[in-house]
Amino acid sequence: MQVKTLTGATRLCAAALVVAAGAITCGSTHAATGYYLVSVYSAENQLSVDYKYWNAKKHDSAPFGSPEIGIGYGVTSQWYTEVYGVYTQTAAQGTRFGSLNWQNDYLLTQGQYWFDLAIHTNVEQYTRRDGYGLEWGPVFQTEIWRTQLNANIFLQRDYRTSQNNATQLVYQWQVRQHWKPLLNFGVQGFGELGRWDNWNSKADQSHRVGPALFGTWYLPNGHKILYESAYLIGKNSGRPAKSFTMRVQYAF
Repeated sequence: MQVKTLTGATRLCAAALVVAAGAITCGSTHAATGYYLVSVYSAENQLSVDYKYWNAKKHDSAPFGSPEIGIGYGVTSQWYTEVYGVYTQTAAQGTRFGSLNWQNDYLLTQGQYWFDLAIHTNVEQYTRRDGYGLEWGPVFQTEIWRTQLNANIFLQRDYRTSQNNATQLVYQWQVRQHWKPLLNFGVQGFGELGRWDNWNSKADQSHRVGPALFGTWYLPNGHKILYESAYLIGKNSGRPAKSFTMRVQYAF
């Protein structure tokens, strides 16, 4: 996902205010990185509109969905930042705002080794000012000919006013085969292991895996549309579930 063009961080600030303006309603949310892989890439001076959506259906339960909309900007060739809002969708309650998030990914290496390493952070402000969540950890990426390999390990913790949750350990991985610009294919996997220092029993852990599709549509003037989608089967919050995820970015 190598990208160029545009200057002016003022656009990012203005767009972030638009996202934040909608960020004062209600609901609870789930960590987005349980469904979308964080990858490392240079996006210097790139501005992007980022839409994500996932839907999970547990056995004998109504489906649960979560659309997200954000604005991202490549501050430097090493630093990518994004502000996005997360919504929740249920048949009973409809669509509600869940949280406002600020994500930052910083590349520590850029080609001098056989892999690239980045540090990922995400701060999540819950609605009604009911505390916040913090996620951070290393992001690894390498390529073997046309095959891209990713492996990430994150620590997550909620700092809510109503409870004191322990730090959780989660992971994500991906194998992506580059074929044509409009169509790459691969496999993605996500999971939650429990407390970082005392994992849940195997029966209580959550692991999801499934096929994924990716692509980039190049437009005039250096603009592009990037997409990815996956169908995941496994466990969600410790219960069997099937999930669909998608992400579309308009970069310019």
